[in-house]
Amino acid sequence: VQLQASGGGLGQTGGSLRLSCVASRRTSSNNGMAWFRQAPGKEREFVAAIDWRGGNTYVADSVKGRFAISRDNTKNTMYLQMNSLKPEDTAVYYCAVSLYATGGSQAGHYRYWGQGTQVTVSS
Repeated sequence: VQLQASGGGLGQTGGSLRLSCVASRRTSSNNGMAWFRQAPGKEREFVAAIDWRGGNTYVADSVKGRFAISRDNTKNTMYLQMNSLKPEDTAVYYCAVSLYATGGSQAGHYRYWGQGTQVTVSS
């Protein structure tokens, strides 16, 4: 499975961005998916996850109430709606497909990774 993330760019504090992640084939429709991010000089961290049907989602405390994850299996696509952006949201955002039907916060549970898309939030 190949993943293509897009939608990153320059955002303003308090603004919004929407990331998309397109999978190359339907395998991802049976698996949980997630977004992770990595800021300069920091380790990769979990952002949000969603199960294979999109019925259950889980977001990190740092983005709760601001970010929302969703998916459209008919389009093999996952989304991350980012609202109320903060400068600390600046990072490269990666999408990933889980080994399991459910999503989770552990990077080791994810088999396929996209190339990342840069999000920069100006103050």
